[in-house]
Amino acid sequence: MLANCTAGRYAVNKERMLRLAEYSRDCLRELRDETAIQYEQRTQGTLQLFRTEAQMQAARRDMAVLEDVGVPYELLDRNRLPVAEPALARSLNKLVGGLRLPNDETGDCRRFTRALAELARGMGVQFRFNQAVDGLVVENGRIGGVRVADELLRADAYVAAFGSYTRDFLAPLGLDLPVYPVKGYSLTIPMTDAAAAPVSTVLDETYKIAITRFDERIRVGGMAELAGFDLRLKPQRRATLEMVVQDLFPGAGDVAGAEFWTGLRPMTPDSTPIVGPTRYDNLFLNTGHGTLGWTMSCGSGRLMADIVMGCQPAIRADDLAISRYQRTARAAGDLRLGQNGA
Repeated sequence: MLANCTAGRYAVNKERMLRLAEYSRDCLRELRDETAIQYEQRTQGTLQLFRTEAQMQAARRDMAVLEDVGVPYELLDRNRLPVAEPALARSLNKLVGGLRLPNDETGDCRRFTRALAELARGMGVQFRFNQAVDGLVVENGRIGGVRVADELLRADAYVAAFGSYTRDFLAPLGLDLPVYPVKGYSLTIPMTDAAAAPVSTVLDETYKIAITRFDERIRVGGMAELAGFDLRLKPQRRATLEMVVQDLFPGAGDVAGAEFWTGLRPMTPDSTPIVGPTRYDNLFLNTGHGTLGWTMSCGSGRLMADIVMGCQPAIRADDLAISRYQRTARAAGDLRLGQNGA
C-alpha cells in the first residue's frame, strides 16, 4: 500500500478508477435503455455537505481535479444548499456549504441486482444460491472444475468474483491477491415525511456518511472498519448513523423501525479493482471494487465478458489485471534502490 502513497501513483490510480467508472456509467445507461430495468433510480446528482470552513476550502482545491477530468460540479454556499436539497433548510445553521455533482445517479443496488438476476434467468442463466463452494480443481495447468458439495462443475471458463473472500479462496492455487475486507454499515429507514427527506443523495464530509433517498425509504450508510471478517452489528455504529440522519433530516423517517445491516468491502492497496486474466488461462478475476462496487459493476461485467470471449474491450483493461501489482512492486523496489544509493 505504501507504494501507492505518492502523487504519481495517486494520478495513475485516479485515472484507472475514473476510466472504469465512466465506462460503467455508460454501460448502465445502455442496460437501462435496453431492458427498462427498475431500481428506484434517481438522476438528480449528489451533494457533499461541509460543516466547517476548512472542509469548504479543501473542496475548492479538489475542484481542480474535477476540472482536469471534465466532471461538472457546483460549489454551493450555505444559502444555496436548499436549492439542491430543499429539506436542508431546517439544518442550515450546521452547514457552511456543499459540492454538487449534477451528473451522478443513485438507486437501490439490492433491487438492481435482483432485477438483473431475473433478466438473466429469462436469458437462460442458472443461479445456484446458498451452496458451499469448496474449491477449484487444477488439471494440466488449467482449471478443470469447481467442487460444489458432491459435484464437480465443469466449464470452459471460470470467473472468481467472491469479493473480500476471493483472496482466501484462490490462495490454494498459488494466487496472492491483495484484497482485504473493510467493514461498512447501513440503515434502511421507512420514510414518514417526504418533504423532510433528501431528494437524492447527500454525503456528510465530517462523518463520511451517505444518505440516499429511495421511493419510500431512506438508506444511510458508511464507515470503514478494519475488523477482518467479523459481521457482528455494533450498536454504537447504528447510533452514529441515526445521529447523522436525524441531524440533517429530522423527522424524515421512522429511525426506530430501520433495518440495520453490515457488509465487507473488498479493498485493494491502490483502490482499483482487479479485473482480468490470471496465470491460469481459463480463470479470470472480477473483485476488489471497494466502496465503488456498484459504481463500477456494469463496466466491469462488460469488460469481463469481452476478455473471456477474446474480444477487444472498449476501454483499456490491461492495467486492471492482477499483473499490475508485479509491476508496482518492481517500481517500488527501484525507488528504494535509488534512495539507498543517493
